[in-house]
Amino acid sequence: MRDWADFTVSENDEGAAPTLVLRGALRVHSLGDLDRRLEALHGSYSRVDLSGVTDIDTTGAWLVLQSANERGMEIVGASEKAERLFAAIGSAGDKQPEPEAPSLLTRTVGEFGEVVKGWGAGFLRVLAFLGELMVSLATMVRHPRRIRGKALVHHMQHVGVNSLWIVGLMSFLIGIVIAQQGAVQLAQFGAEIYTINLTGRLSMRELGILMTAIMVAGRSGSAFAAQIGTMKLTEEVDAMRTIGVSPMEALVVPRVLAAIFMMPLLGFYSAVVAIIGGAFISNFALDIPFFTFLRRIQEVVPITDVWIGLIKAPVFALIVAMAGCYQGMQVSGNAEEVGGRTTQAVVTAIFTVIVLDAFFAIFFTEIGWK
Repeated sequence: MRDWADFTVSENDEGAAPTLVLRGALRVHSLGDLDRRLEALHGSYSRVDLSGVTDIDTTGAWLVLQSANERGMEIVGASEKAERLFAAIGSAGDKQPEPEAPSLLTRTVGEFGEVVKGWGAGFLRVLAFLGELMVSLATMVRHPRRIRGKALVHHMQHVGVNSLWIVGLMSFLIGIVIAQQGAVQLAQFGAEIYTINLTGRLSMRELGILMTAIMVAGRSGSAFAAQIGTMKLTEEVDAMRTIGVSPMEALVVPRVLAAIFMMPLLGFYSAVVAIIGGAFISNFALDIPFFTFLRRIQEVVPITDVWIGLIKAPVFALIVAMAGCYQGMQVSGNAEEVGGRTTQAVVTAIFTVIVLDAFFAIFFTEIGWK
């Protein structure tokens, strides 16, 4: 038979407030409607006596403690088990002081520190990735049969041949803008003829390879990140490692080599098309004949400008391809990660290329290639 919880009221001598006497098992399955009956009591009570309680659990202890606190009663006759439960419930119910909110300066410094820490860790991971790439390239040079020729040609077509139309259109329009805007400014000094110098040197030295690198980063770099990231997500990269195929040799090296081989050609092509765009608009806006413009380019553009563009091209290609492949290899979790890493690859590549272009501009000027 279940030992139901119950209570009685015991009167005290000398007019003191009565005592509430609990008995039975104060457990969750035997409390019944004890809580409602205690709430319905009127008047004041001095103590709550637990000497008649046969058993108690956390629910019963919480009920006793709540009633005692609400009515200001003293708990007497509690067993050792009941005392432990009261102590546990009381400590759990104590409100911990809320931590003081950090100031705006503290939060800003902390967030900046986290960003710098992330940059440092990311830089080390990129260096490790670059080292692994160099080791793989050295291994393939020693063992040429490990070079994946078909994959290399496929990616060369993707990076180079398939990009000709968009790079050509962009460069042609940029050449038109440079020539037209340059002519407007030079016309104030009666020096419209120097539009040829401006268009030729700026296209060959800077904008040809820079805009090509940006276009390749947005087109091919993002594709590298998405392709490798999807393979990481579907565990194809792990499967390659399981069967003894190096993902670095199979996935990364062909893409990096394809970008390095094709970027100088695309950069030179972009510069030439930009010059043609400048000659096209000059034929109408400046009354400079088309072929006269092109012949004059050969006279005013030094060969050093061509070499500068060709020197920068492989470096930019390495940055773009590495950014795409590295971010793709970092994908983990879900499809959203693929999108985030792809975006990060494009942003990182474009930012790094622009920074390096500024460095090259200063460097070549300092060594006398003006």
